[in-house]
Amino acid sequence: MTFDAVKRRGLMLILSSPSGAGKTTIAKALLAQDSQISLSVSATTRAKRPSEVDGQDYYFIDEKEFHHLTENNEFLEWATVFNNLYGTPRAPVEEALSQGRDVLFDIDWQGAQQLTEKVQKDVVRVFILPPSGNALQKRLHTRAEDPPEVIESRMSAAASEISHWPEYDYIVINHELDASVKAVQAILNAERMKRRRLTGLTAFTRELVSGLKK
Repeated sequence: MTFDAVKRRGLMLILSSPSGAGKTTIAKALLAQDSQISLSVSATTRAKRPSEVDGQDYYFIDEKEFHHLTENNEFLEWATVFNNLYGTPRAPVEEALSQGRDVLFDIDWQGAQQLTEKVQKDVVRVFILPPSGNALQKRLHTRAEDPPEVIESRMSAAASEISHWPEYDYIVINHELDASVKAVQAILNAERMKRRRLTGLTAFTRELVSGLKK
């Protein structure tokens, strides 16, 4: 048995930020380079953007179906964000963690709070900050996927969202994308090695000690 083969429990990596700070871009880069982590696909009542794919970026559903899932306790967390509902389906996440696979969450502070309350031992929280207010505004306009009134609403909400940074385990200031992705990857690698997640470590060390006595 090698150390890489030690059984471990997966973790839930939460990335949060004000809109436009880069969490989704960082998340996509991380997923592209790390085969051990997969994206938790949220359900939402928000309208689909032109660049989004149903079932890949989000499950786009109506409010009636969303409330039905909520009543049946099928979400790990859910929240209202900019007048739209967002929720994390429970079953696929619990299955992944039990099999030692990590799950990435691109969610806001409300979702992070709920996940922390329910499964704190599995959660690793990273808050992404923009380098400046001007940079945030520029990114929102450059994205060009939301109407002006939505961009204005997101800028107004940014200060409130940023105020939740003390609730997170790690902070990454997104000056430059590659550096930010490397920082998040380093956090992920370190968290994977924490003793409490290595559920097969006792068996490994017993076998190791047994081998030394021969």
